[in-house]
Amino acid sequence: MPWMKGEYPPSYKKLPAKIRNKAVEIANALLLYHGADEHAAIALGAHSAKEWAKKQPSKR
Repeated sequence: MPWMKGEYPPSYKKLPAKIRNKAVEIANALLLYHGADEHAAIALGAHSAKEWAKKQPSKR
């Protein structure tokens, strides 16, 4: 099931909003375009979003 803005898997609840939004974007892409199952999409979305966040320039 793809998630819309403001909706996300319960396991994303504790993620910061920026990372959570990216995780939802990635998970949706995995579901819709790559045919991944929901559990794999959730796990890969969270992991990939955390890696993405590490590469973002820090704001000081």
